[in-house]
Amino acid sequence: MMDLYLLRYFLAVVETGSFTRAADRTFVTQPTLSAGIKKLESQVGQALFERSNRRVFLTDAGTRFLPRAKAILHECNLAMQALEENASAPVLRLGVLTTLSNRAVGELLAGFKAAEPKVTIEVYDGTEQELTNRLDDRSLDYALSVYRGESTERAVKLFDEDYVFILPRGHKLANRKTVAASDLAEDYMIVRSRCEVLSETSRYFTDHNVRPRLVYRTPNDSRAIAMVAAGLGGTVVPESLVDERVDVVRLKGFDYRRQLALFRPRYQLADSNTQLAADFERHIENQWGSYLPVG
Repeated sequence: MMDLYLLRYFLAVVETGSFTRAADRTFVTQPTLSAGIKKLESQVGQALFERSNRRVFLTDAGTRFLPRAKAILHECNLAMQALEENASAPVLRLGVLTTLSNRAVGELLAGFKAAEPKVTIEVYDGTEQELTNRLDDRSLDYALSVYRGESTERAVKLFDEDYVFILPRGHKLANRKTVAASDLAEDYMIVRSRCEVLSETSRYFTDHNVRPRLVYRTPNDSRAIAMVAAGLGGTVVPESLVDERVDVVRLKGFDYRRQLALFRPRYQLADSNTQLAADFERHIENQWGSYLPVG
């Protein structure tokens, strides 16, 4: 019999593209996860991944196995949902995009908990793709993520914001409203590896024949901003991540924006949760419908 935890390991590797990140996501060590993948490959009788020094790819067998693995976990989540419908305390499972402000998300959920103290809110961090996958397999009820033109049946549009460039306080360029790529040619750069416009940022500097020196790369936005505040370099962030420790300028000709949305459940809610869900959607829309949360 195939263990469900092995399927979760498999999907975590697919979604993150890395054994290391998949281990972090499933709260196990990398050797434990690697051993689990080997056990799964032994059970199915074929290799599911091709491994290289930097990336992990699905084999043909892995590609065929993927939709079946998702379907199995999907049915298990349905079974758990059926049991939870009779639970005394309602539960909302919310996915949160990793590049959203920690403080703003905390304040958003604190307001809802104050109004609905009996509700249990389970929160999961993830990239756009990870949250989409979790919505599809019903392991999430809602997700706060980037809006890409989805229908109103699937998503509630929220605030939109610019991407800006942040510098250490007192930086020589901090008194300007706008800077050109050439102004940053001698500066150091911090890379937010999960930024939605990472490739556009790189192309912006390349197109202007500027190659800033990269001194730090991290998936952790709070750490990136702390390093900017410490004076290590600058980086591109959405406006809502700006706080009082840094100064803000705009990059000339860098006009990218993002709009956020609350993505709705991909299944029919139980009658007992319908009003709770409506209240939750109303709270999110009232707080973030046009308001730009800062920091």
